[in-house]
Amino acid sequence: MEDRLMDSRELAQDEKESSLRPGTLDEYIGQQSLKDNLRVFIQAARSRNEALDHVLLYGPPGLGKTTLAYILAREMGGQLRMASGPAIEKSGDLAAILSTIEPGDVLFIDEIHRLPRQVEEILYPAMEDYCLDIVVGKDAGVHTIRLSLPPFTLVGATTRAGDLSAPLRDRFGIVSQLEYYGLPELEKIVDRTSRVMNTDTEPGARREIAQRSRGTPRIANRLFRRVRDFAQVFNDGFVTEDIAREALDRLKVDHMGLDSVDYRYLTGLIDRFQGGPAGLEALAASIGEESTTLEDMYEPYLLQIGFINRTPRGRVATPRAYAHLGRKGDDGCQNQSE
Repeated sequence: MEDRLMDSRELAQDEKESSLRPGTLDEYIGQQSLKDNLRVFIQAARSRNEALDHVLLYGPPGLGKTTLAYILAREMGGQLRMASGPAIEKSGDLAAILSTIEPGDVLFIDEIHRLPRQVEEILYPAMEDYCLDIVVGKDAGVHTIRLSLPPFTLVGATTRAGDLSAPLRDRFGIVSQLEYYGLPELEKIVDRTSRVMNTDTEPGARREIAQRSRGTPRIANRLFRRVRDFAQVFNDGFVTEDIAREALDRLKVDHMGLDSVDYRYLTGLIDRFQGGPAGLEALAASIGEESTTLEDMYEPYLLQIGFINRTPRGRVATPRAYAHLGRKGDDGCQNQSE
């Protein structure tokens, strides 16, 4: 499958991306209510000399869940241990990770909703009692050994909070949703990124990038790097508003942040299914995309900006979507965006 600029699901693990991560809650831009609450929880835990309660962060990809895990580990004075739900296939895999934990460490599990059920069951006593139950022996000689674990904090991240089992969800003491970012916050993020990368950028260019970032910091940083490439070649590295606009137009990212997949989704819904309702699987097959990719990465933003609705019968294009594409609705008159 072709590489996509707007694929905000990729974990940014390279050194450049890591250098863009804020190191403290004060440096972290946006999510103000969540930050204020976390400051209270962190201060209370540190004053009692306890581990921070387990934290569940949910929301669309690219909003800063991994970054918050880094910050929580630093604020609590521990190390960050990282794992991914799909990679932990057996209970022994999780036991191996837990056995390396030191007091005050933060264990971050991304896509925690994809943990196998048998692994979840190992996690329950670890979260509640800081202990690890290991089954040894065979047949009649089978028995359980309980090993003590140091106090630690589990930070779970998911794009699908509804897919978490109730027993696992109930064991998180702090449950928080991350929201899409507003334009002023994204402009600040682009400004910070430009300073970290030692790139002179006009305010208009920062605004242009922020407007096309789908409310997502990871996409804002990715777009900035590509715009910087154009500025390096055509304007000696200085990012002007005109350079930013030309670069983003050439990258086929429109003024609302929609890319080629969004356009195929909307045109497919309108042209092939007369605007809907259309089932997700049928729509995904008609445009050659995975249904989970559309549901996790594209639909949340299209819902946020009011271009589609989810109904019991399927997806439906709204008048705003028709207007954005310059199409006419069933009544023969062009729909106007609100």
